[in-house]
Amino acid sequence: MTKYIINGGNRLNGEVSISGAKNAAVAIIPAALLVDGACRIENVPKIIDVTLQLEILRELGAHIRLLNSTTVEVNGDYIAEAKVPYELMRKIRASYYLIGALLGRYHHAEVAMPGGCNFGGIRPIDQHIKGFKALGAQVEIREGGYICADAPDGLTGAHIYFDVVSVGATINIMLAAVLARGQTILENCAKEPHIVDLANFLNSMGADVKGAGTDVIKIRGVRRLRGGMYSIIPDQIEAGTFMAAVAACGGQVLVKNIIPKHLECITAKLKEMGVEVTEYDDSVLVTRSGRLRKTNLKTLPYPGFPTDMQPQLTTALCLADGTSIITEGVWDTRYRYTEELARMGASIHVDGKIAVIEGVRELTAAPVRAFDLRAGAAMVIAGLAAKGVTQVEQVTNIERGYENLVEKFVSLGADMYRSEIPETEAAMGAAQ
Repeated sequence: MTKYIINGGNRLNGEVSISGAKNAAVAIIPAALLVDGACRIENVPKIIDVTLQLEILRELGAHIRLLNSTTVEVNGDYIAEAKVPYELMRKIRASYYLIGALLGRYHHAEVAMPGGCNFGGIRPIDQHIKGFKALGAQVEIREGGYICADAPDGLTGAHIYFDVVSVGATINIMLAAVLARGQTILENCAKEPHIVDLANFLNSMGADVKGAGTDVIKIRGVRRLRGGMYSIIPDQIEAGTFMAAVAACGGQVLVKNIIPKHLECITAKLKEMGVEVTEYDDSVLVTRSGRLRKTNLKTLPYPGFPTDMQPQLTTALCLADGTSIITEGVWDTRYRYTEELARMGASIHVDGKIAVIEGVRELTAAPVRAFDLRAGAAMVIAGLAAKGVTQVEQVTNIERGYENLVEKFVSLGADMYRSEIPETEAAMGAAQ
């Protein structure tokens, strides 16, 4: 096991380059299975979730070539059986995108129920199943936690209205529909940048997808997709995480290789908090010198404030002047990590979907855990801002979605490093 050791209190200064978007990569890699022949995907982030997905594709029989550290070639022509290994699937939530991809191309999918982050709520897949059935598939959940979908005669386009805005369902039904007969119309769709990126990938391979980024997506099925090359967009949440870290720690950082428009909702909140943000063509300069100001925020589907940035900004607001109110508008609860912040001296009261934060002058170091991916990023930010030495455990959750996070923060002046925990110590910690 590994933990991060952080000697906090340093301001952050310098430049950081943002990696490819995790949420786009974990949708585009399964989408490559829909393509006849090989397709090359560039700007792939080096994170655990991507490594697991590529391992799953190899187990299925796909040919995978790593051309360099950020470029992978995928060829799904050699897949013989559309059943995915249980243990691998349980480690990653985005595994369910394989249902849409395998069902779309091979008309059969047998996939374990998704794993990944668990932050106290549930992540239902009823809208996915509703969409698959509307396209003509038979879907059942079998003993052992497997979702089995069959369409022996192929899929047929349909008009599907999502009961709730769901990123996962929007992506999964897009994947299933691109090779279906006729036209599929999806309404009440999610609009996130990675959905647009997936549509652009599919279209570059020969699909006919229109309207991605709006609440209505129209897909006219094609007979086949052809191989090609595509580069994944920069990671909106990684960029926002570094921006929140500057807000919490102070300093000045140029965040490079981004799409500023994707960050508008994050930038707006940081400006309300007294952080100076200057936008350029593909970068933002983030500066914080004085004390942060209080603000209120509510997470909403894109283009609203992203739920995946809520823990990071909440951490920064722990150091703001005054009382801030956070409302979680996407998940039933996402506040498990606030108990860890309280151990560091934060003053937070949680009531259902609402967290009330009384700003404090400083945080103090403490041993904390990364309960999930974004909560883990929040713990790192808290450790960087706190006085003393903070130990962050369960960092595998962080490395599911952040590439070289330690190295990037060190390049900005942070004093932190990875440390291997002896098995005996890890076992004792788990027992406590």
